[in-house]
Amino acid sequence: MALIGKRNLLPFVREATPGYYLDGGSHGEILLPGRYLKQRPTVGTPIDVFVYRDSEDRLVATTEAPYAEVGQFAYLRVVSINPRIGVFLDWGLEKDLLLPLREQSGPLQVGAWLVVHVALDTRTDRIIASSRLHRYLNLTPPTFTPGQPVKLLVLDSTPLGYNAVVNHTHRGLLYFNDLPGPLSTGQSLDGFIRTVRSDGKIDLTPHGARVGYQRIVPLTDKILDAIKASPGGRLALHDGSSPEEIRATFEVSKKAFKQAIGILFKARRIVIEDTGIRLP
Repeated sequence: MALIGKRNLLPFVREATPGYYLDGGSHGEILLPGRYLKQRPTVGTPIDVFVYRDSEDRLVATTEAPYAEVGQFAYLRVVSINPRIGVFLDWGLEKDLLLPLREQSGPLQVGAWLVVHVALDTRTDRIIASSRLHRYLNLTPPTFTPGQPVKLLVLDSTPLGYNAVVNHTHRGLLYFNDLPGPLSTGQSLDGFIRTVRSDGKIDLTPHGARVGYQRIVPLTDKILDAIKASPGGRLALHDGSSPEEIRATFEVSKKAFKQAIGILFKARRIVIEDTGIRLP
């Protein structure tokens, strides 16, 4: 069955004056306008298409790719406004994407850019946008692992850094002191999972900041184990400890140790004091 708002491989069925008809399963035949194919395919040949509804609410296919599919977040521009129903966004296709009034988080003007989630309206079976992002961010505990590469979309800034959508599912935080410069709302970038906290919150690190990361992540676990095994949950090593003391305990450089406890501190998993480190 064809999935609305997604890319599909649909078999070619027949040709007619408007174009080529594809097998949409329970949706019936779906038209792919003739301008999208240079020549008639063989019956049964699967065609890679995006399925959506045209201005007359009919399912149609296109070989073009929108800026985002159903289930994804994107940074889109307002191109027109209908005061009665909402605003329309440029999402890279011939028919603009509707952001209904009920899905707006504030007034908008033509030319404005905003982060939206692309969704399939269960009431109308139409593709719409929503700027009420909290409805679509996954709040269940993530399964990301430290060091995992991810795709990020910047949402907004906070006193600590920038909130970003992680792989179109969860929200995470990029810290200011990890970044070479300021970021912009709607900016897309590659990054890595720094850590997933016990409360499910995600700390991120930008692409290019992974130097030694595969070595640092196991070290954080080793440091936590050492603190837990120490009397009172406290370890007498800290930023000012000598390289010899650190190497004798963990067999790593002082630089690697400081990076590791910095990660743990930002994740609020340890407290750094003048004479040592301890659990919160």
